[in-house]
Amino acid sequence: MTELSQIRNFSIVAHIDHGKSTLADRLIQMTGTVQARDMKEQLLDAMDIERERGITIKANTVRIDYRAQDGKDYVLNLIDTPGHVDFAYEVSRSMRAVEGSLLVVDASQGVEAQTLANVYQAIDADHEIVPVLNKVDLPAAEPARVREQIEDVIGIDASEAVEISAKTGLGIPDVLEAIVTRLPAPKGDPDKPLKAMLVDSWYDAYLGVVVLVRIIDGHLKKGDRIKMMNTGATYPVDRLGVFRPQMENLAHLGPGEMGFLTASIKQVRDTRVGDTITHEKGGTTEALPGFKPAQPVVFCGLFPVDNAEFEDLREAISKLALNDASFSTEMETSAALGFGFRCGFLGLLHLEVIRDRLEREYDIDLITTAPSVIYHIHMRDGEVVEMHNPADMPDPTHIDHIEEPRIKATILVPDEYLGDVLKLCQDRRGIQLDLTYAGTRAMVVYDLPLNEVVFDFYDRLKSVTKGYASFDYQMTGYAEDALVKMQILVNDEPVDALSTMVHRNRAETRGRAMVEKLKELIPQHMFKIPIQAAIGGRIIARETLSALRKDVTAKCYGGDVTRKKKLLEKQKAGKKKMRQFGKVDIPQEAFINALKMDG
Repeated sequence: MTELSQIRNFSIVAHIDHGKSTLADRLIQMTGTVQARDMKEQLLDAMDIERERGITIKANTVRIDYRAQDGKDYVLNLIDTPGHVDFAYEVSRSMRAVEGSLLVVDASQGVEAQTLANVYQAIDADHEIVPVLNKVDLPAAEPARVREQIEDVIGIDASEAVEISAKTGLGIPDVLEAIVTRLPAPKGDPDKPLKAMLVDSWYDAYLGVVVLVRIIDGHLKKGDRIKMMNTGATYPVDRLGVFRPQMENLAHLGPGEMGFLTASIKQVRDTRVGDTITHEKGGTTEALPGFKPAQPVVFCGLFPVDNAEFEDLREAISKLALNDASFSTEMETSAALGFGFRCGFLGLLHLEVIRDRLEREYDIDLITTAPSVIYHIHMRDGEVVEMHNPADMPDPTHIDHIEEPRIKATILVPDEYLGDVLKLCQDRRGIQLDLTYAGTRAMVVYDLPLNEVVFDFYDRLKSVTKGYASFDYQMTGYAEDALVKMQILVNDEPVDALSTMVHRNRAETRGRAMVEKLKELIPQHMFKIPIQAAIGGRIIARETLSALRKDVTAKCYGGDVTRKKKLLEKQKAGKKKMRQFGKVDIPQEAFINALKMDG
């Protein structure tokens, strides 16, 4: 059993692409945890999609043995966390399981929006923080400037920041020494009843649910009967162990240690993250403060392109939901798209990742409807209704007012692009809260409606700043605004999949853009097709798709003009009748492209 004073639990936090996963690779390599022949880049990013996009989605853990310069042997438990705003939930719970953090900052880029967000989470969790300046081997690196920036913007002492290059391995021994000397050892009492924190859980096809635990007090042994304090369920422990990054079985875990257990748990839903695990008999009575469950923020419909694949989609979604507790689904039907699912996500990247996984791992072609957020609809009788899908909006005459979710967005941007960013935020109905400078970079804080951000804000931000801006947001609550539901009518029939919520002042421009786009996308029919955007009974934009015509007067040559007129009148009457009974076929591509509205 390892002494508490010789254990260090820490996480690595940083902005996207500042080198967290590469630093984790080097720490694993330098301590000989993994043999050289098994070493590969981004060792802890197991999913294909993580490796391909170069991002971390699930937090991963590894146990490293290290002999320090003082001759003692230490056990280091490392959690590699995601840096992306959509997965901030993963970061917050990893933080609660460890005592310290390595704050990795790119010595050429400096402090970014996500750096701030993640550091504040670490500070909230009372972490000891060791700043690490990465990429000092780059010609553009300015360690002295970035040190100052860390002190000015974040307000932590960076005079002893460790300078490293995770790619070449420069300075890695200093990081290991800093972990041992500057981070605190965990606290815990081996003689108290078992109290362990459930940090994460995922589904393994062979082992069932694997639970990642951090032991606070007491001991956990193989064969013990454990109890989840939140759900009250009890299970026998089948196997215990640690990740080095491969699973290694152990007989028992003591206080301060991190490891995994399997206990024939059937579903990930049965394991609430942040729950307290204790012994069934003689366990602890006080639970740890849990986590708030992740709240989905963005909703969209997922429909199979081919309706025959609906059952495959249902199965694929239930398998994904096994592993991702923050992803919520319910069935829905649409007149235009058939059967599908309404799904909730933590953000747009989360949506993209899930969609990519469904298409890639389960080979299903999907249609994604326009993303929307949850609106609070206050009825005249005082009732408050949550609306996930604009198609479900109640009768407007019974509505008192509608509230939409607002966010506090922090944007860090080089000075020369500031004007474009302010204009973009104003266009999206933003309210400026703050504007400060850190060196040549401006930090802008805006209050924005989530509805406007969900659409394509991030892409527009990247394009107006040539990719130099960084963006982070948190939900702040709901606010009332003049929102209306805009419907698209094709040949006087409403198309439910294209309904969206818009601000009253924006409705006409959004409506006009939508009908113009649909006019190009819908193929011509034998009759005229009006395409309209409407709010309630008022048409705000219209385009008419002209009919395909057959020249019925071709056989008339010479003679009286009334013969031609007669034939043309006959054709006109036929087309009018056709329009009454004709059905407009809107091809799938038209839906997909119409929903990819930009600007």
